[in-house]
Amino acid sequence: MGYMVRLGLWGAGTSFADFREFLVAMDKGGVGALELVAMDMKARGMYVCRTLSYKGAEFEVVEVPLEDEMMDMYGKAAEFWAELRVELLSASTFLNNEKPNSSQLWRLYWANHQRFFRHMCMSAKVPAVVRLSQQALADDKCVVIGLQSTGEARTEEAVTKYGLELDDFISGPRELLLKFVEENYPLPDKPEPLPEDSVKELQRKRHSATPDVSFSGRVRKVAKWNSESEEESEWQSETDTEPETESDDEFQICNVCNSEEERKKLLQCSCCSQLFHPACVVPPVVEVIYGDWACHSCKEKTEEYLRARQVYYEELLKRYEAALERKLKILEIIRSLDLPNNPLDDIIDQLGGPDKVAEITGRRGMLVRASGGKGVTYQARNTKDVTMEMVNMHEKQQFMDGKKLVAIISEAGSAGVSLQADRRAVNQKRRVHLTLELPWSADRAIQQFGRTHRSNQASAPEYRLLFTNLGGERRFASIVAKRLESLGALTQGDRRAGPTLSAYNYDSAYGKRALVMLYRGLMEQEPLPIVPPECSSDKPDTIHDFILKGKAALVSVGIIRDSVLGNGKESGKISGRIVDSDMHDVGRFLNRLLGLPPEIQNRLFELFVGILDLLIQNARVEGQLDSGIVDIKANTIELQGIPKTVHVDSMSGASTVLFTFTLDRGTTWESAATLLEEKQKDESGSSNNGFYESRREWMGKRHFILALENSASGMYKICRPAIGESIREMPVTELKEKYRKLSSLEKARNGWEHEYEVSSKQCMHGPNCKLGSFCTTGRRLQEVNVLGGLILPVWGTIEKALSKQARPGHRRIRVVRIQTTSDNQRIVGLLIPNAAVESVLQDLAWVQDIDEE
Repeated sequence: MGYMVRLGLWGAGTSFADFREFLVAMDKGGVGALELVAMDMKARGMYVCRTLSYKGAEFEVVEVPLEDEMMDMYGKAAEFWAELRVELLSASTFLNNEKPNSSQLWRLYWANHQRFFRHMCMSAKVPAVVRLSQQALADDKCVVIGLQSTGEARTEEAVTKYGLELDDFISGPRELLLKFVEENYPLPDKPEPLPEDSVKELQRKRHSATPDVSFSGRVRKVAKWNSESEEESEWQSETDTEPETESDDEFQICNVCNSEEERKKLLQCSCCSQLFHPACVVPPVVEVIYGDWACHSCKEKTEEYLRARQVYYEELLKRYEAALERKLKILEIIRSLDLPNNPLDDIIDQLGGPDKVAEITGRRGMLVRASGGKGVTYQARNTKDVTMEMVNMHEKQQFMDGKKLVAIISEAGSAGVSLQADRRAVNQKRRVHLTLELPWSADRAIQQFGRTHRSNQASAPEYRLLFTNLGGERRFASIVAKRLESLGALTQGDRRAGPTLSAYNYDSAYGKRALVMLYRGLMEQEPLPIVPPECSSDKPDTIHDFILKGKAALVSVGIIRDSVLGNGKESGKISGRIVDSDMHDVGRFLNRLLGLPPEIQNRLFELFVGILDLLIQNARVEGQLDSGIVDIKANTIELQGIPKTVHVDSMSGASTVLFTFTLDRGTTWESAATLLEEKQKDESGSSNNGFYESRREWMGKRHFILALENSASGMYKICRPAIGESIREMPVTELKEKYRKLSSLEKARNGWEHEYEVSSKQCMHGPNCKLGSFCTTGRRLQEVNVLGGLILPVWGTIEKALSKQARPGHRRIRVVRIQTTSDNQRIVGLLIPNAAVESVLQDLAWVQDIDEE
């Protein structure tokens, strides 16, 4: 929003001097502040949101457990990728002197690693997609299956390689892996073979590289100079003549006998340029030399050099062929791996083929099973009557006309396509939208959802978001969840108005802290905050074994780097380091998890989520958890008096209003007894369920609670007379340590009813509380002040007023939603602590006076 200066949200006359100040305030306010920005802009008429409501649409996250065959296939693939990484590391190290830059290789490795396992996850969901599709068709509905990529490029390459007819469908993961190894396996440069006439060629090069003029050349020059007449020389200019050279006849002596005799018969070596008499050479030269000639010493050196060069060439060739053989062996292993088929072709085939399924993708061709059921053929998607440009529109019309009741859409092919249950279409059956593959970004997810959810529809779609039970796949849900929440906050003024996957949002501040604690625990720098899955605190060996396995897993996917095995007493101990950039990178952790065998992958992920849940639970208890707009709940909520307008915006006329509500949070004895009675009907219920009394007195009295076991978590929900059900659940050990169970219902009733009555007038600190009537801790009846309407123009004023408060919990801006129980009137705004109301009103009056002036 940085460029939107004309909105007037920051700058002169506002609560924020510039955009940076506005950004810092919104960042501190969290998701709730973003929602207020959207509502504020709507209130002032600056923002129109035309996103359709998702009312009537159903959302369900379907977890698809991996079948045994797929588990085995996935585990072997994960092992292969780990071995391939070691192979590439050794090959890269071997070539390090020749090709030092290997960063590109590893970028490609991890990109293909992630893409490969994402395809594996998609393939694992094919049986579930087919089953859900067939169930929907049986229920007289139609099906839309959404995915992002089709694997068309790999299919076409494979068809080109194998031919138009195949025995079975092409495996997308296998083709991806083959292509990566084929194109990126580090090979040394193939050596060039030596030329056949190496000796002569080498001597010629050495001769041409000699700076001295050859003897024969000098003889020719001398002869030419002697033949010239004086008259001819007079007519030559300086530029016509060759540079004068001093005659070197006096240096023309035999290198063996040092004699000047028979100069014209001297032989000159084309390598070292020394002169020899034919008779002085061993053996003597008797034949006539027509070409270049080399002396015995030079010839020996040349042949020795060539022999060494031949050995070096053979060594390079041997090295190259060994690397090539290793690469071919790896490719052969990949071809022998049992890997799943291309999901798109597999789904179409299992749902009845192209005659039953409308494909709206960017593919030009597809693999179709032969009529006899044996083998598949590659054929174009279009026919003679339909051009390739119009094939998607033709398929879409077939679906809308009800001739095909299943449609598969990809991002490339579905842009602008409407597949909703349009009242004008023949096919008005309810759409069941299955997301086989979630896109990376939230806006693209909304785009995919929007294919089946549009205006003028007979019914809203059912969305089924499919995930495997692999921890690593939560990465894809995590990204979309995080951005869907932000997108919902910006487009709806309420992040819950659109579909959310908040349970999968791991890439948060708490997620980063949980990851650091996980890494430090596995590296044995700090103890793990919780007991790892399938381990017992009574058996330390199980925890130690898990840590060893976790370390080995992190080494195999490159998170623990520079890993070495200890020697001697510490033999088998893994050491290494996790770089700082990886310590907080939740995305990388979840990406790399994908490449681990399912068992250790899920155990590591469960440990991460367990630590994350612990951090969130602690933050919630401490009141530090930012969950956006918080719902204030109570048994009865009533609006007290008439709302008070405390500020009017001079530009838009929109007002800021203070609402005061009366809340009754308590639980009567009758309600508590009914809760216990219903819980006791369950025969499997815990014997610890019941009413409890605190073991020690607080302010001269004991407190009473109702504890009921939560069968899902094994913890106990706590219900109190004054404030109803507590946010925090309590483990049984803490429960028995702080409270004792009451056998007498009469005693429990008397204590409960007394506490219920007293808490209506005072807080749990008693009548002498330092904060007096402003303290709401443990008070059943209380007033809540909410500032609603236009908030941004007075944001700075409220922030300053709250910063003066004595209690730390009152200084933070909190966005809340409250709904009256009698007339269901709903207000969203800032929660103003009772102690701060007067200060806020005074400051707002001062702002109002300035505006009027």
